[in-house]
Amino acid sequence: MRKSCTAVIVAAGSARRMQGIDKIMTQIGGKPMLLRTVEALSESEKIDSIVIVTRADLVQTVQTLCAGDPKLQAVVSGGESRAESVLCGLSVVKTPLAAIHDGARPLVTRQIIDAAIETAENCGAAAPAIAVHDTIKVARGGIVCATPDRATLFAVQTPQVFVTEKIKAALCAALEQGAPLTDDCSAAEFAGMEVRLTQGSEENLKITVPTDLILAEAIVKGREMP
Repeated sequence: MRKSCTAVIVAAGSARRMQGIDKIMTQIGGKPMLLRTVEALSESEKIDSIVIVTRADLVQTVQTLCAGDPKLQAVVSGGESRAESVLCGLSVVKTPLAAIHDGARPLVTRQIIDAAIETAENCGAAAPAIAVHDTIKVARGGIVCATPDRATLFAVQTPQVFVTEKIKAALCAALEQGAPLTDDCSAAEFAGMEVRLTQGSEENLKITVPTDLILAEAIVKGREMP
């Protein structure tokens, strides 16, 4: 049976690696990145509502930018860390499922979104991922000390979808105990939840450094070609 789901878009970071570019407002294909992200999630019939978490100084700007989307529920201020920002967004979520998505992943497709939500409906926690193609080395002090089996390595993307109350509890517990959190799956794993991986895409990239903007522009142009 279908469970209603709210997308929590996390766009409250400082973008330190973007060399002064305020990335969520940066234009990609003639459209602000954050608006492109909101529209991508809104296109999915499995997303019932959208909550955006952003910096306090951008709340009104983001509210105005995205006001035309019929699924927009709220724009809220984030916290000091990503996990705290996610909790700020989850605090206003009223649906059984929450799809937590990076505001800087504007090229996510409906197929990726729907697959993660459908899987979470059945198992409680899911995230899109792609296989790692490069050989990965573990190093300490610049010296290689291990080479993990590439067949077991996956690059995890968003949206990461969870039962709302369970991921809220997992994030709170992880923060209280100082667990290292690199994404929301980390909190779920810390709480003993089983996270199922679904199919992601090379195009579902996260805009992290300026060169990512060049790739994103190329992808948008490619999608718009007849």
